[in-house]
Amino acid sequence: AGVREVRELLAKSKERTLFEPLAPILFIDEVHRFNKGQQDALLAAVEKGQIIMIGATTENPSFEINNALLSRCQVYTLKPLSSDDLLILISRILEKDWLFKDRNVTLEENEALLQLAHGDARRLCNIMELVGNTGSTDIRITNGWVYNLVQENLGLYDKGGEMHYDIASAFIKSIRGSDPNAALYWLARMVEGGEDPSFIARRLVIAAAEDIGLANPNAILLATSCQQATNLVGWPECRIILAEATVYLACSPKSNSAYMGIEQALACVRNEGSLPVPLPLRNAVTGLMKNLQYGEGYQYVHDHPGDVAEQE
Repeated sequence: AGVREVRELLAKSKERTLFEPLAPILFIDEVHRFNKGQQDALLAAVEKGQIIMIGATTENPSFEINNALLSRCQVYTLKPLSSDDLLILISRILEKDWLFKDRNVTLEENEALLQLAHGDARRLCNIMELVGNTGSTDIRITNGWVYNLVQENLGLYDKGGEMHYDIASAFIKSIRGSDPNAALYWLARMVEGGEDPSFIARRLVIAAAEDIGLANPNAILLATSCQQATNLVGWPECRIILAEATVYLACSPKSNSAYMGIEQALACVRNEGSLPVPLPLRNAVTGLMKNLQYGEGYQYVHDHPGDVAEQE
């Protein structure tokens, strides 16, 4: 639906009669696909109680839904299914699905099914469909057999969704925690998931500045070189460059003094407002400025011992 269709629905909802006291329910699947204009069109109707809006999304609403609309909604998080839930689903599929009719199925191991499903019933159904389409009358389900059957990652890394941000966060925090093994694992998750290598390289440059900082100023030089080399080489060889920079940053000494310093300075600016520059620090480039005492009293540090002068 577009903005026009939404507005037509909202206009229709205003025509409720005395015998229709309850606000109509507007259910929007994949609500994150609505752009800002479409979401803004819903705002007034939601605020006035003209409609009861229910939006479903697989994305993090904090990133995909306008703050104004989100603040007027109650967010319910749907958790991944438990292993017990998934085992019940496996049992029902084996008993009732036509794919397994007249077949002798032995479920010897279930860990691979549960791990690859990742709490998602639809993903589990897809795996079981692969199992059912093997064409064999006698099926022995073991972990190794399932892994070989699936052969590839089933989209556990969504480079456009919340998992993208979660894994990137784990990657940076592993570097910050000086754990190269963990950092390489999360790097591998991003590489295997098809992440944009330039995104990973940018995160490394940020980590070098924020978390390594002045404890090792060479870190940002290496991270910047990594970014340039990554853009030059591209997949798949740039994974080696990214891995080298990741290990170097994880093993490097850490300091956030520059990060904390600029944050405190920004807080001072925001709290104190636009304070005037002291006259000694101003540059007198005209005669009028000199008459106004611009630069008066400034001490040129190189004229003092040790190139240090006590001045505010």
